Amino acid sequence: MNPGFAGRRALAVALLVIAAGAGAAGWWYLRGEASAPTYRFAKVERGPLTATVSATGTLNPVVSVSVGTQVSGQIKELFVDFNSPVKKGQLIARIDPETFEYRLRQAQADVDAARSAVYRAQVNLANAKRDLARTRELVERNFVSPADLDRAQAQFDLAQAELRTAQATFAQREAQLASAQVDLARTQIRAPVDGVVIKRSVDVGQTVAASLQAPELFVIAKDLRDMQVETSIDEADVGRIRVGQRATFTVDAFPGRTYSGEVKQVRKAAQTVQNVVTYTVLVSASNESGELMPGMTANVRIVTDTRDSVLKVPNAALRYRPAGESPAPSGDARKSEVPGTGAGGAAAQLRERLVAELKLDAEQQARLDPILAEMRSRFMALRDLPEEARAKAAGGIRADIRARIEQILQPEQKTRYAEIVAELGARAGAPASRGRIWVLRNGKPTPIDVRVGLTDGTASEISGPGVVEGLEVIVGQQGGTNSAPAQKGAPPRMFF
Repeated sequence: MNPGFAGRRALAVALLVIAAGAGAAGWWYLRGEASAPTYRFAKVERGPLTATVSATGTLNPVVSVSVGTQVSGQIKELFVDFNSPVKKGQLIARIDPETFEYRLRQAQADVDAARSAVYRAQVNLANAKRDLARTRELVERNFVSPADLDRAQAQFDLAQAELRTAQATFAQREAQLASAQVDLARTQIRAPVDGVVIKRSVDVGQTVAASLQAPELFVIAKDLRDMQVETSIDEADVGRIRVGQRATFTVDAFPGRTYSGEVKQVRKAAQTVQNVVTYTVLVSASNESGELMPGMTANVRIVTDTRDSVLKVPNAALRYRPAGESPAPSGDARKSEVPGTGAGGAAAQLRERLVAELKLDAEQQARLDPILAEMRSRFMALRDLPEEARAKAAGGIRADIRARIEQILQPEQKTRYAEIVAELGARAGAPASRGRIWVLRNGKPTPIDVRVGLTDGTASEISGPGVVEGLEVIVGQQGGTNSAPAQKGAPPRMFF
């Protein structure tokens, strides 16, 4: 064999081996690069933060008066229509007065007859009085017997009684006459307040019956320049609502336009629909331009707290956690749960407070323990639900637990229990005070424990060592073996 050919062959084999090795090394390198996680970042920013409660409601006049009728009859005339401005005392409708006019005439005739009866009784009394005087004088002269005097006295007493009866009948007939006059006047329907007619429920020729209750003829809004939004706030949020808080709202009729107002009243009457408890909150609404109309649906945002300049991060940064890492300890400065005990500690702490402050006897304590045990298991079962569904389910559980605890309490204990519920409900609206964010150092996620303050649902206020403006924090990742699986939510706080 030619030695030169053998050398070239050996060189070719060596080159092939080197190329294969280089290809394998490149494949392994690219595979490692592909498996490395890709992180998404956000920066810690400084700026304002506003916490709000959102709800929907209905625009209504502050004062609206339902105008009815106290007499029955047929509508003869209407003097106003929808949107008609009216003044107090203005005639707005008339019921056919013919029947009431006849009743008035009859009552007047009865009064005249009763007056004549009184005159007749007065004449009879005067005659009986004279007869009594003459008879008494004749008896004194022994011209007649004392029996005649007795008969004259009886006639006089009878005439007095007849006069009193005639006078009473006259007064009765006068009262009937006054009643007939009032009924006749009531056929004229007048506006009770200044305002605008926003509803008309009758037409000319329609018969209205006022036998059991006054039928509604009109609804008059006193002043459409001053309106209010009646909105329903969930019990989980009502603890953060206070009179005087700023509010804004929008209506579908004028998209892009925002109206301002403030909380005027938080009604204590609860409304329960399908185990969901809400409370009515009134928000003022200025309507100087008159464009807002009663019945419009308003999307309300009530400002519960605000910060002018705080460090904040997206909530996704607080939710992020690499796989295999334990979640940050959470809680608040009030120590709503006993450290390290979780749901069981909160229930135990609640039991201790109820026993101490409500002075529960042994029987009540025995009935309370199964309720709290069930409460713990029901709240823990909510861990796997999405956050929104978890919050709604927790509200239903709280309502059910409250009702069951109230059943074992005495009337005097229920008052204090309601105060405890209100206090704990207010605490439930406060955000957790501890959390954890992650930053990338030396190519690896590194945790930083922070205090969490106000949140607006998108971003949260944070503070703590190492937290500075511009700090890049991890909000998510793609790929890599360290990609965290979907986290289970913490069980809702058991405040109720």
